[in-house]
Amino acid sequence: MMAASAALALALWLLMPPVGVAGAGPPPIQDGEFTFLLPAGRKQCFYQSAPANASLETEYQVIGGAGLDVDFTLESPQGVLLVSESRKADGVHTVEPTEAGDYKLCFDNSFSTISEKLVFFELIFDSLQDDEEVEGWAEAVEPEEMLDVKMEDIKESIETMRTRLERSIQTLTLLRAFEARDRNLQEGNLERVNFWSAVNVAVLLLVAMLQVCTLKRFFQDKRPVPT
Repeated sequence: MMAASAALALALWLLMPPVGVAGAGPPPIQDGEFTFLLPAGRKQCFYQSAPANASLETEYQVIGGAGLDVDFTLESPQGVLLVSESRKADGVHTVEPTEAGDYKLCFDNSFSTISEKLVFFELIFDSLQDDEEVEGWAEAVEPEEMLDVKMEDIKESIETMRTRLERSIQTLTLLRAFEARDRNLQEGNLERVNFWSAVNVAVLLLVAMLQVCTLKRFFQDKRPVPT
């Protein structure tokens, strides 16, 4: 009986639309990730809205391009410079608590005149709004006759599962970025190895031809032919 009640409560929670009414407040800000190509000698900035009193974690990696480095800055909605890094391949930064407004993230490749960079960055939010939503669905699906079911235990288990799934997704995304950076690095090394191998082979063939011609000259009979 207890297992059936727990399964029924979980099914109701999965099928139920989000708690709240229109105009009650802005929707929760979702985590995001983005990969873009930063041309040589250019600077690219992005703006991300954030709620107040939350936690914002930003992580970036240069996964392609010569040197695998870029300049990075992060500014608050009030224009305060929070992070400034020069010629870095990756970085992880956390802002807590956040201010309500738009945070500015800039990636600068002005120091490079030839090489473009492939940059990946990810934004992760941790807000108290999620806890409020969990409280809302718990009150909505808790009928009076479910005396044997401890809703707090169910809520805690579901919240733990959700947190672990989100962390798994973030870890997989980070591993994909590492894999892309390593693959680009290996492909660049392979191109350089192939190019210089071809140059060495061409030089060896040229030297061999010169040696053959020199030996032929040594063994040529230069005496005049008698008439």
